[in-house]
Amino acid sequence: MPKFFALYVLFGALLLWAAPVQAGNQQYEPLARDVQVALAQSIADRKPPRMQFGNAEEKIAYLNWLAEMSERLQRRTPDYTNRKELLETVYYESKRSGLDPAMVLGLVQVESGFKKYALSNAGARGYMQVMPFWTTQIGDGDTHKLFNLRSNLRYGCTILRHYLDIERGNVFRALGRYNGSLGQAEYPNRVLGAWKQWEYPPVQTLASGK
Repeated sequence: MPKFFALYVLFGALLLWAAPVQAGNQQYEPLARDVQVALAQSIADRKPPRMQFGNAEEKIAYLNWLAEMSERLQRRTPDYTNRKELLETVYYESKRSGLDPAMVLGLVQVESGFKKYALSNAGARGYMQVMPFWTTQIGDGDTHKLFNLRSNLRYGCTILRHYLDIERGNVFRALGRYNGSLGQAEYPNRVLGAWKQWEYPPVQTLASGK
């Protein structure tokens, strides 16, 4: 009986770990060749992310941001090393795509609840709930990469930037596209609300490795 109970508990834990989330359902749309090439080039860059700062004040401001965000994220991601790596990657990939890190953190909160292995009912994967079809449209076809921290954030930020460009900077509509719910207010409003929780005075830096 104890052995059966232990297996039952383990099975329940696995179900919770892999439980589908309700977010993430970008819709497949054929891309113009030039857009596809540009997105593919952005995804393919594998240079290590290194932040560059114009002066000591900018570096200090970034470190203050990192410390503040780490404290806010501690309850959701208790391990410091994992938390630091996530935040550093969010910041780098956000800046690289011309996005506000606070918006990306808000989107991650809504999409996956900061769960690295989140899987939606539609099949979207990882922190930013990227649909697998993107790996064949603009990547190398390896869907397993969507559970890799940097790859997932690289795809997610690139896709969100793409939708913002399509919508000419209209954040509300771009978020709707990201979630596959264009024209509906619920999802964009949730992300905009979460975005506010991660706001911080802007830090002007230059990310190398583009």
